[in-house]
Amino acid sequence: MKLKIKIIGPNVHNVGYRVFLMKHAMNLALPGLSTYNWEENGQQEVIILVEGDEARIAAFRQTIEKNKPELAEVSNITFEDYSGEVGRTSEVVMFCTFVQLDKAIPLLLDMRDDLKEMKGDMKEIKGDVKAVRKSTEATLEETKGLREDIRP
Repeated sequence: MKLKIKIIGPNVHNVGYRVFLMKHAMNLALPGLSTYNWEENGQQEVIILVEGDEARIAAFRQTIEKNKPELAEVSNITFEDYSGEVGRTSEVVMFCTFVQLDKAIPLLLDMRDDLKEMKGDMKEIKGDVKAVRKSTEATLEETKGLREDIRP
C-alpha cells in the first residue's frame, strides 16, 4: 500500500517534522518513506510518501493525526492513495541526517567561538579578581598600620 500525505500549516517547516516522521516510520518498520518541504498558496506543507502494509500505514496515519513536533502549527492534514515511486526509508534517514548536520555545524562553530571568547573573558576576570585581592590586602595592611599608630 502507498499513501501521499500533506501536512499543511503556517509553521510546519524547520520544526523537526521530517525527523519526527522518520522516527515513527522506522518505529513501524515501514520500508518506504520520502519526505520533502513544499509551499503552496502561501502555506507551508510537508509532503510524505509512504509505503508498507495496510496495518502499519494505518498506525503511521494515526500517529500523524494525533501527534506533531512541539513547535509545529498544523491547519490541515490530507491523505490520498499514491501509485508513484517511494524512496527507501533508510536512504531518506541517511539524507536527512546530512541535512541536519549541515544545519548544526554552523551553530556548533558559533558555540565554539563563543566559548573561546568566554574563556578569554574569564581569564580577564581572574586577573581583575587578583588585582582586587592585592588592593584589599594592601588596604588591610594600611588599616593595621593606622590602628597601631592611633593606639596609645
